[in-house]
Amino acid sequence: MTVSQKVFALMQYPLPHHGLSRLVGKFAECDNPWLKNTLINAFIRRFNVDMSQALEPDPTAYATFNDFFTRPLKADARPMGEGIISPADGTLSQYGALRAGQLVQAKGHTFSAQTLLGGDAELAETFLGGSFATVYLSPKDYHRVHMPITGTLREMIYVPGRLFSVNEATAKHVPYLFARNERLVCIFDTECGPLAMVLVGAMIVAAIETVWAGQITPLSGAPQRTCFDKPITLEKGAEMGRFKLGSTVVMVFAKPVNFEDTRTGSMVQMGQALGDV
Repeated sequence: MTVSQKVFALMQYPLPHHGLSRLVGKFAECDNPWLKNTLINAFIRRFNVDMSQALEPDPTAYATFNDFFTRPLKADARPMGEGIISPADGTLSQYGALRAGQLVQAKGHTFSAQTLLGGDAELAETFLGGSFATVYLSPKDYHRVHMPITGTLREMIYVPGRLFSVNEATAKHVPYLFARNERLVCIFDTECGPLAMVLVGAMIVAAIETVWAGQITPLSGAPQRTCFDKPITLEKGAEMGRFKLGSTVVMVFAKPVNFEDTRTGSMVQMGQALGDV
């Protein structure tokens, strides 16, 4: 890690994470034509965003910056692979087997499935012997999250926390990063056993949404747990949520996954085959 990366990570500790994120969120929801077009065009130039794949390629057609940021893609933009697929565009930062209930965050850093899932020991035990995969969504990526496999929603757990950045520099330096940030844990029953889809909040992520409950974060206070009596089944490849500004998705599988021979740190796209059970 370079000195600048270490300084960047350390500087985040004293920052008012939630206050900054909510301030940015207000700008991202502003519908003033001049402001939102200025923000969108500057963002496209800065991150070299490819608008040719967007269902609406005209940047000025979006009502707000958030509408642009969570833009849908053309129907044929993301072909669907076999087996378990990537839930999002981004970097496959880590993947592999859970070892003694631990997930790898970065070289030299691990964190427990129990902490990630909100502290429920019984729930975490379900995933002992399973596998995990983490996809980091950079600012330029498509920011809707899709199902890696068909599943029926069992429960949703909101876990309060901080909002550290989740980029590579922070992941290498801030211990237990994904298990200390605000996050939304969604538990699905699938043909391959339980699946936890964990949407991790981050610095200036104004909100996390799901297709069944709308905007969930930002919240504050104690964890909130919601169980679903009526089945909500989402097919493989169906949208399940989205980030208003970028973050990370952690998938935890109850069964071992035979991952494709994909190098850690590789770029992946939603729909790309990751492996099979």
